[in-house]
Amino acid sequence: MKPYAFGVDLGGTTVKIGLFETNGTLLDKWEIPTRARNHSENLLPDIAQSLMSKLAEKRIQVSDVEGIGMGVPGAVLNGSFVKPCVNLDHWGGFDVAERLTGLCGLPVKVLNDANAAALGEMSHGGGRGSQNMVFVTLGTGVGGGVIVNGELLAGTHGAGGEIGHIKVNAHETAVCGCGKRGCLEQYASATGLLRSARELLASSGEATALRQYENLSCKDIFDCAKAGDAAALRLVDGMTRILGMALAALSCVCDPEIIVIGGGVARAGTILLDSVQKHFKDYVFPAAEETVFALAELGSDAGIYGGVQVVLND
Repeated sequence: MKPYAFGVDLGGTTVKIGLFETNGTLLDKWEIPTRARNHSENLLPDIAQSLMSKLAEKRIQVSDVEGIGMGVPGAVLNGSFVKPCVNLDHWGGFDVAERLTGLCGLPVKVLNDANAAALGEMSHGGGRGSQNMVFVTLGTGVGGGVIVNGELLAGTHGAGGEIGHIKVNAHETAVCGCGKRGCLEQYASATGLLRSARELLASSGEATALRQYENLSCKDIFDCAKAGDAAALRLVDGMTRILGMALAALSCVCDPEIIVIGGGVARAGTILLDSVQKHFKDYVFPAAEETVFALAELGSDAGIYGGVQVVLND
């Protein structure tokens, strides 16, 4: 194997890039802006130029680079073809790996960004040492990745690991971002938790510390829960009950040894993790009761670690 490889995490605002040694050591990381205008036509040329500039800066030859692993915010087929990404001006609908290879002369493997984060957490983060892992990322939405026997479960249509769109409420009337109703994402994401809080505050005259915030955030809700506020505790319990139930159902399919929870909401820490695990045990098939729970460790670097891991695993 050649001595170097790149991990790339394509986001809606920035592209995070890491230069790694192929023993997994991160040598350098940086960001460039995501230029998502005009169907994001500049994205791949910008990435290629940044990679080539870094190689020139480090005096590394292209021939010494094993390849590029890139996570993207959309469904990916066969490690190369990216379906249109809603959050990137519908960029996609073509073979991204082939096009980026044409721009920089390096082999490219592409995967969904949440799946990339899952691989990163398995190789260097909260799931380190495991071979069967579920990764859940709780942010504006709910994403995830499922790893079975060390292999990422991408699925036939690139939809493997779309944990946020497990249906958990058949009676929901509000529409999820995916166009369906009653998805886990509508309750267990930051957006979902805030929606529940607004509904609670509007429907009840209950005295709660939550009313002091002009622009309520998820952090505010968890901070109030940690301080013992009854309404905040109910909100956290409701969110984690639904998440625990969905993860218990998922465990009947893939039986992970560890479930790693990341994303912005996971900054709440043990109050979130302990509550999810408690509800998971309430619902899970008894044989899987001892599934371990952990918080993610890599933060926003998980995607670049996962991207490079795809290259190293190939």
